[in-house]
Amino acid sequence: MTGSYVSEWWPSRAHDERWGVVRNDPMTGLAAQVVLLAVLAATVGLGLAGWVTGLAYALITVVQLQRGLSRSGITAFGPADWVTLTRMALVGGAAALTADAFLRTAPVGVLVSIAVVALLLDWVDGQVARRTGTASEFGARFDMEVDSFLLLVLSVFAARTVGAWVLVFGGMRYAFLAAGWVLPWMRAQLPPRYWRKVVATTEGVALVLAVANLLPRPLTLLALVAATCLLVESFGRDVLWLWHNRPSGPQRRVQNPAEVGRRDRG
Repeated sequence: MTGSYVSEWWPSRAHDERWGVVRNDPMTGLAAQVVLLAVLAATVGLGLAGWVTGLAYALITVVQLQRGLSRSGITAFGPADWVTLTRMALVGGAAALTADAFLRTAPVGVLVSIAVVALLLDWVDGQVARRTGTASEFGARFDMEVDSFLLLVLSVFAARTVGAWVLVFGGMRYAFLAAGWVLPWMRAQLPPRYWRKVVATTEGVALVLAVANLLPRPLTLLALVAATCLLVESFGRDVLWLWHNRPSGPQRRVQNPAEVGRRDRG
């Protein structure tokens, strides 16, 4: 789940002349978010903190989707992107419930249900992209950002009972991005690696178990510690790759993943 996607989702104005064009597909996500928040308000109750958090998340995501679509030249969502957009709304609902949990009793069952569906749909959107032949770099980045925010939300909720140390699950990705602003070599494109997806899924499962409190505390802590080790290994491997392939002079540039693949194939 690591990678340098700052330039795609937060492009500069020099590379983003068309970002102001409003596209309908992302706006559908905003509408879906409002509907989900209204349903949560009517069924389990949702305070001002929940509404503000859910709407802020949806608005920021829609703006970034507009910009990402403009920069990539894509005019409409593919089938898998619609699944990811559904996940985006679910994650916004989970964020709203988590924000509300600091002010009132949280409906843990509802939060866990939303998180489980979002995790299952994470598998679905990948299958849809592959089976329809519509996988794209934009879709992969959209999917990863939704994954990252879901982990952040779950880690914030779990920190209330497990301890602040679990924030490493949600914070590692954003720390990686922040490091890229200070260290330019960390903004290079990483080669694809399926293991990142496996680690992200493992993190999600471990956090859901912690939030749901289904296991005895020692087993929950064991699952979280094991997931933390996988997380550190995954990020550590990516950082080492970027360090090894960093530019060291005017004649050297960061290797393109495609070039790496050709080299590995001999």
